[in-house]
Amino acid sequence: MASAVEVSVVLPAYNEEATIESTVEVTLDTLESFLPAGTFEVIIAEDGCDDRTPEIADRLAAADERVSHYHSDERLGRGEALNRAFESAAGDTLVYFDTDLATDMSHLEELIESVRSGEYDLATGSRWMPGEEADRPAKRAISSRGFNMLVRTLLGSDLQDHQAGFKAFSRAAFQALRPAVKDSHWFWDTEMLVKAQRRGFTVKEFAVNWTPKGDSKVDLVRDVFGMGSQILRTAWEIRIRPYANRRTGMVAGLLLSVLAIGLMFFYLDPRDVLQEMARADLGLVAAAALVYVFSWPLRGWRYADILGSLGYRERVGFLTGAVFISQTGNLVFPARAGDAVRAYVVKARRQVPYTSGFASLAVERVFDLLTITILAGGVLLGVVTLAPERVVALSQALTEGTGLSGGQQESARTAIAVAAVVGIGAIGAVIAIVLSARSDRNRIRRIVNWASEDSYVELVATTLEGFVGDVQRVAAEPATFARVGVASLAIWAIDVLTAILVFQAFGVEVPLGLLVAVSFFAVSVGNLAKVLPLSPGGIGLYEAAFTVLVVALTTIGPPTALGVAIVDHAVKNAVTVLGGAVSMVVLNVSLTEAIDGPGEIEEGSSRPDQT
Repeated sequence: MASAVEVSVVLPAYNEEATIESTVEVTLDTLESFLPAGTFEVIIAEDGCDDRTPEIADRLAAADERVSHYHSDERLGRGEALNRAFESAAGDTLVYFDTDLATDMSHLEELIESVRSGEYDLATGSRWMPGEEADRPAKRAISSRGFNMLVRTLLGSDLQDHQAGFKAFSRAAFQALRPAVKDSHWFWDTEMLVKAQRRGFTVKEFAVNWTPKGDSKVDLVRDVFGMGSQILRTAWEIRIRPYANRRTGMVAGLLLSVLAIGLMFFYLDPRDVLQEMARADLGLVAAAALVYVFSWPLRGWRYADILGSLGYRERVGFLTGAVFISQTGNLVFPARAGDAVRAYVVKARRQVPYTSGFASLAVERVFDLLTITILAGGVLLGVVTLAPERVVALSQALTEGTGLSGGQQESARTAIAVAAVVGIGAIGAVIAIVLSARSDRNRIRRIVNWASEDSYVELVATTLEGFVGDVQRVAAEPATFARVGVASLAIWAIDVLTAILVFQAFGVEVPLGLLVAVSFFAVSVGNLAKVLPLSPGGIGLYEAAFTVLVVALTTIGPPTALGVAIVDHAVKNAVTVLGGAVSMVVLNVSLTEAIDGPGEIEEGSSRPDQT
């Protein structure tokens, strides 16, 4: 029989004991209605079931030679289960549909004959084309339409529906596409369709009568972490990677620096910056910039210490450059999303896995937020204790104004409120990290399994477990924890010293003790406010919060306070952008290396410790 088989129908089955027998019967009856006897087979691709599906499938295969059962002891995911079954199938036309028979079987002949006739390489049913009925629950209709819109927009597909479980392939098309398809779960068929179109295969999409019968709930793991990440991965692969090399990577980096400068002056009028610079002692402004430069090797040393606790030993110079690049990105991308650039750099150049890269960044960011929260809280406590009248002045400054414009005043209120929330969150994060480090348990898998039973669970749980495990490793080493804390204090002390020098450049006459305290408070609150994704690098928020605090706690007037805030932030951003531009040229990171990884680890690159 095998040599005469032309059509192989695969039924991917996971815990289908209630329906698999009737599904096989309906499938055989439908195939018999339009195909000659002996020209088709039905394969049950049973995917690690833990119910009676394997037993029923064995019985069906034993009772009918047209039925086969492929068993897996573990969950492979729908895509991999289909791959295995198609590879072993005998037919040249390969078909699959969901075992719940949500798609009316009256469409099966059109699906198969579209490919069997040689007219098309692939065929797929569509729930979103006009012509038939597809009664989708609203909660799934919204997510499905959104998914398909993203696939069309980001991946350049011409199809309306990529997820319908009702598809056929020619064997030649399947064999050509399979090596290019990376996903083994729910995104498998979408990736097949997208890459088929890009490679010139002909695809027929036709409307089908579809009635929901299975699970219609929105699944966070599947829909966001699973499908969403696969869309982004495929978009990188087909939209960016073909054009990404060392030259384009360097150009993109330099453009990032230019954009950072442009955005700085978008949120701040350059005439204001120049005007305030003209009022200040440029020698002291230059000294402030020089002092601020010294904080960057400390940032590199701190990051090297964090990575070292994860087993990745790297030179401080390289990591300082990586920090410069990521901080330049933070001047362009809100909510410190530029930190992802650093994870990319250490992955591309030193093969540090993304989970470890992001975990090290999370630890660093929490220490930064905790440090400036402690500094701000300490000063505020001192003010409340020693000069309570200044607290009243601060309250009045926030409610009644300080001479700032309406927009600046509102930015100040927003910034200070955000700073308070972020500070509390930082304290909570440190407590959670320390408590987690004292336990050998990693509950991520349990939580993900509780949230979803989807086949993407293993992928998502493994990734998150790696991230949390790395954070725990850093927090579990008291010496590293202490060194990173001391380095964070030193970094922010230099940041504050820079602001003090800018104050001096404007010739302010404030007692040194008060000036130091206010500088610590203003710089800390301003930086906490920068977490809010309202403007890249917190430009505007930082200046507003800084000004209100200085006016409320000192005798410095609003124009001078605002001038100090503008120049202080401009100096720090200028150093950051210049350092980022130089680092991008020196490191010259290739975009493709971050995804594919270099064939060999470069000399001097980090290697995980084998201890």
